[in-house]
Parts: sequence; structure tokens; C-alpha cells
Amino acid sequence: MSKGANVSLTALSEDAGAVVVSLSWSSVSGAGDADVSVLLVDGNGKVRSENDFYFYNNPAAADGSVQLLGKTPTGSGDEDRISVDLTAVPEGVERIVVAASQYGGARFGDLDDLRMTVADRSGEPLVGFSIHDAGVETAFIFGELYRRAEEWKFRAVGQGYETGLAGLATDFGIAVNEEADETEETGETGEAGEAGDGAEAIEMAKAADAVPAAKTGPVAAPATGAPAPTPTEPVAVPAQTRGRGPRTTKKKVTLPKVAKSSLAENDSWRPARLFPVPTLKSDKEREVRATSVLLSVMAQVPEFGRRLTAAFGAPAGRMQTFTEVSLPHGDTPRRPDGVIRVERAGKLWTALVETKTNGNPLKPEQVQQYTDIAARRGYEAVITLSNDVALEGAAMVDVKTDGRRKHKVSLWHLSWAEVAHQAQMLIRHEGVGNAAHAWLLQELLEYLQHEQSGCHGFQNMGAAWVPVRKGIEDETLASDDTRAVEVVESWERLIRQVCLRLGGELGQKALPVQRVRRGSDPQARRTAAAQKLCLDGRLTAELRIDGTSSVIAVTADLRTGKVRTCVDVPAPEGSYPLTTVKRLVRLLAEAPADLHVESLVEGGNGPRGTLERLRPEPGDLLPKGGAALTGFRLSLIKGMGNTRGNTESGFIRSVDEAVDRFYQGVVAHLGPVEARAGRRG
Repeated sequence: MSKGANVSLTALSEDAGAVVVSLSWSSVSGAGDADVSVLLVDGNGKVRSENDFYFYNNPAAADGSVQLLGKTPTGSGDEDRISVDLTAVPEGVERIVVAASQYGGARFGDLDDLRMTVADRSGEPLVGFSIHDAGVETAFIFGELYRRAEEWKFRAVGQGYETGLAGLATDFGIAVNEEADETEETGETGEAGEAGDGAEAIEMAKAADAVPAAKTGPVAAPATGAPAPTPTEPVAVPAQTRGRGPRTTKKKVTLPKVAKSSLAENDSWRPARLFPVPTLKSDKEREVRATSVLLSVMAQVPEFGRRLTAAFGAPAGRMQTFTEVSLPHGDTPRRPDGVIRVERAGKLWTALVETKTNGNPLKPEQVQQYTDIAARRGYEAVITLSNDVALEGAAMVDVKTDGRRKHKVSLWHLSWAEVAHQAQMLIRHEGVGNAAHAWLLQELLEYLQHEQSGCHGFQNMGAAWVPVRKGIEDETLASDDTRAVEVVESWERLIRQVCLRLGGELGQKALPVQRVRRGSDPQARRTAAAQKLCLDGRLTAELRIDGTSSVIAVTADLRTGKVRTCVDVPAPEGSYPLTTVKRLVRLLAEAPADLHVESLVEGGNGPRGTLERLRPEPGDLLPKGGAALTGFRLSLIKGMGNTRGNTESGFIRSVDEAVDRFYQGVVAHLGPVEARAGRRG
């Protein structure tokens, strides 16, 4: 579509009662990013109240009309998805404005391939709009959904703001606080309820050049035997703002990371668990138990059930879940592992669920049968759930669809790692409606993380791992060996799982960085990476923490058996080199002593040394000959696991631990210092 054009959604699809809006962009440097926000606007062009503004720390409407689904990596950048249930939008809302904003001096002209896409409930793209004229703007309205009589339409807007999120917010009736006040105090925790009359102004600090604000975490229990303090609601502060953010009216419950002190007599006592797992002895038992546990919690905790199904086109409504349902299929009935049904306004949305645990692969013939059954019975989706992580451009299972059928069935995949990530985000960072829901999610998380559950996520590098690694060590691996592509795909799955786990701990999205142009073929990119692996024996990746410019480079060198994690830290402009070096060493006071620090100069590298050696003599990092200091490269090196799995000596665990140690021991101490990707090598 061209800028300013509009189109009726109902004219494009019979299934446009709920849509998924996607905002995407790419960056050659890998460092570009933006935060999505949604505003519900009345006939006067203003928000009705503070509850009509949605952003990362207020991601979902209570009525299910809007839910931010978060970022997902693509082959060439990031994609932010938003679920909009148009049938649930309140009558007083005339327009749904979809926008994005940047922070820290970044401009939309620094990003490439700015695009907005609207898809129907089944995931079928309906309309797209690209922005080609972005420049110095720090906020952009991509497009809007608006009512005309009884139908919804889409308009391509493409309007930019040089005044950032604050300027955009002011246009829609949001009062902006000019001063950087102290963070809004939060109220007592308890059942979901009102913390005001809903008419208070939304106060927000200016976005210009602000350091991304940390999300408020839960209160930890004291080290003594005293009761843990009541957990408090996360404060709603957009990543672009400092000081006061939009107030949230609903009080939500999070759980402290540190549990209350135990009343057990000794360490051999184990707490009673709602979902016990030690008795599980077979894969079938694990699949049945895992499916029942997950589906029951989804039905009982609305925020969690909605979070997992909104991306699959489910409406916001009353959810019920079932297991071991018998459905007719020829002479022999079939029993999918589970069924999810959501009812709204007398209409049913139904999905069949096929589950695998303990690393077992999905069986294409089973999924094909369930897809055929769903098509005949008018069900909307088939959801596969396994330890494996889906990749762009690589189907989890090969399923054929009958084009003669008018009814479309969507096939979706969910990994156990994603399930655990969403549960952790809710109970540690975003909060749920009441304490019972938080406890249920905690019990689910305990179950998923138990060694006997079989739900640990991606845990095997595949059959090609051992021969490829041996071929690299012996220098006998041919450059066109197809097994190298399998290893690259497994590496990509591992990195995505590392991002999910890290993001759940931090309460922020962590995403793989892809430095390629949008539209490039993912399989061609993996083939090129496989050829590079055959030549230099290295697997490389970059991770970016959402809301910051920190990009962590990870290199697994199969020849040396080492995993290197590194990040580049720029030197502040106009500062004295010795002052800069001393400040860096102070920031890294708690970092590991074996951290490698290298000074960067224009056109090359400067002196280097371990942190242990540099602490008493930071001046040793100063470049020789008066060369200009541009920054520092910080690196940690760890031994690589030998086996292909997730055991103590496994490769997967060694990479996961390396990233965790580097972030917690190094990156987290850098504070407001902007970190960029270090050289991979």
C-alpha cells in the first residue's frame, strides 16, 4: 500500500475478526531497535484514559482486545507482533494507532526496511505498508485500524515525530511531565483491582537521549527467617523514558526470586509440589503428564493462556482445555494429546495439540492426520509442542494442505523453552492477577525445570554434531558437506533458546542478531554459514538485549575447544584516556579476574591484558604513540563441552553457562555504558 491509502479488512478476509499486526525493520550494524506502542483513541482523537496506552511493561488489555506479543528474530532483523481482537475493542474506541519509538539519540533513518503487515487470525497476510522516507524521526506512527460503520479498515499512515515518544503521546492527549521525577511508588499487592479512578493523567518523562530505564523487579526475601515482604507490582516505565512512566491501575502479583527461609529440619527434606515428577518412567508418561499440567494451568491463569494462544489467532475469551480426546479418523479414531477451546460471543476457536518431550521428534504422519481432522471438523489450528525450537524458513514438520478445502487450518509450533520463558516473564517481571495464579505458574515452572519432566527445551545438537566436529579437528571435513548445515541449524536453535532463558531472567527480550538484508533466503544464509564453519571451524552468533545497545558476540571454536564471549565498549567522547581506563576498571570491580581487556584505537588494536593484571596498573591499557583511544573489547574464554547434549560435559550447557557468566559477570556491571558487538574470533 502507499502512504495514506486505506482498505477494508473484511473485504480482504472472512477471518478478520482478530488480526496480528507486525512491525519489522533491519539494521546492517545489528544494533538498531525500536519499541512498539499501541494507543486506543476515541472519536475526538484522544485516549479515553491511561488504560488505552500499551507498551512493553503494560503489554495486554484486560479485555483481551490488545496484546503485545513481543519481538521475534527474523532472517534479517526483528519483528514485533501485536494481537488485536477487533471483536473485543470497546465501543468508545474509534481508532487503534500502532506506533514505534527510539531512544538514546537513535533515529528511524538508521534502520532499514521499515514495514507494517496485517495478517488475519489464521496468519494469512492481508496487507503490508513500507516506509521509505524515514530520516531524523525518533517516533513513527506506522498505521492505524479504524471503524467505519460495522467494519474495520486499515490506513497506512507513516507519520514521523522528531520529538520522540513524548511528542507522539502529547498528540493523543497524554499529559507529559517535563521534569524527570522520581519513579512512581507502587501500591500494595493483592487481588487485581483499581488503584485510582482511571482518570488520572499519564505522566511521562521526555524521551530525548534517555538511558533505558531498568524494569522494577520483585522484592527478595530477607536472609533471616523473617517473612518475605509482599511482592510489589512492576512499575510501568517505557524503555525510552526516565522518571515517571504511565501509571498502571491494576495491581499485579509477582514472586520474589529468593524464597522464604525453609522450615525443614535438614536439606534432605523436599517441599511438596503440585506437579510431582519423580515417578515418571517412560516417554509416554512424560508426554501425558506434561500436556495435562500445561493445559490445566493455561485454563486457570488467563494471562498465561492468552499469552500462549494469542499469537496463534485465538480470541480473548473463556478457555477450556482437554486431554486424550478421541476423534474419528477413518476406521481408527485418533487421540491428539490435547485440545484447546476458546469461546467468545457464542463462537468457538479450537486447536488440537500434539506434544513431544525428552527430545523426541515430532512425527509428520501424526501431525498430518491431526491437520486433516481439524480441516474436516472446522477447527482453526494444530499446535505442536516439543523440545525443538522453530527456525525461520525451516518447517518443523512437512504437512500437505488440500487446496480444495475452503477452511484453512493453521499449523503452529511452540517449544518448551518458550513456555518456560513466558511463565517466568509473568511471575518475575510483569505480574498476574492474583497470588494463586502466580503460585500456579511457579509450580509449572518447577515442573518444567525438573530433570525428569523431559521439558528442558532444545537439548541435543543432532546426529551430525560428532562427525562434523571430528572432521574439523582432523581437517577432513569437505566444504560442501551437508551435515555442516544441520550443525548450523542446531547452533541457531541453541542460540535462540539461550536468548529465551536470558530474557526470562532479565525481564527483557534477548534476540539473535542477523546482519543481512531483509528478504534474504534463510536457507542460503545457513548454507553460507556452513561453508564458513568447514573453513575456519567456528560457529558464531550475536545476541542483543532489548532496550539497550548491548550486543554480545559468541564464538564456539571447534578446533581449539573454546567458547569466547565478548562485547565492545566505546570510549566516552572528550574524556581523558587515563580517566576512561580507570573508570572502566572501577566498573569491572566485581568482574572475573580472567576477563581479557583490549584497548581499541583508530585503525587497529592496542594493548591488552587480563583484568587481574590491569587492576593495579590500569595505565597499561593506554595506546602507545599517542593513538586515539576509541573503546575496549572485553572477552571471556571457557572450555567447550565434548558431548552433543545438555549433560554436565555437554556442548549445549557449556554455551549456556558461558553466556550467563559473561552477562552476569561483565555486561551487567557496565551500567549505562553502551556496549556493541565484539569481533568474533
